[in-house]
Amino acid sequence: MKKLYIIRGLPGSGKTTLGRLIAQGGPLYEADQFFTDEEGNYRFDATKIADAHRWCKLEAGKSRAAGYTTVVVANTFTRHWEYALYLDLAQTFGYSVTIITTKGNHGSVHGVPRETMDNMRERWEN
Repeated sequence: MKKLYIIRGLPGSGKTTLGRLIAQGGPLYEADQFFTDEEGNYRFDATKIADAHRWCKLEAGKSRAAGYTTVVVANTFTRHWEYALYLDLAQTFGYSVTIITTKGNHGSVHGVPRETMDNMRERWEN
């Protein structure tokens, strides 16, 4: 059975940790990976956030087309429309979907400012 896991939550809530556990070495995609170079340095650029999400969707689509049985995508997804394309791709490639919301409070490894976190909380859709 083919499965797509969509993991959503605020920064520092445990998305990546859970995603790694589910993926078990298989494909795990996050928009943050777009900002990480080959040496592991994270350099966020707010002007490229749309590019990062396009990259994430493209890579997830490639994994599905390549026949991976488990694909994991972990992003904040504060609003439902933000993961709608993943649902469409899953349907196209015959994947069932599980959406998981992480709610931990482990602190953002990327230093997301408090104001940004507050804005994300305000626009969160359950």
